Amino acid sequence: MNPEIEYQLIQAQARELRRAAAAHRQVREAQRAGESERRHRSVFGKFRKS
Repeated sequence: MNPEIEYQLIQAQARELRRAAAAHRQVREAQRAGESERRHRSVFGKFRKS
């Protein structure tokens, strides 16, 4: 395979991996934020029922 084409393929794969990692990071951050919100809601729900 032509070295230039191979280099371009590697660059494209690296770009895709970076995009996938960024998307995964956003999902994990959203999940963490949702977990903390749920935790607070359950605490406030206990106070409201009392």
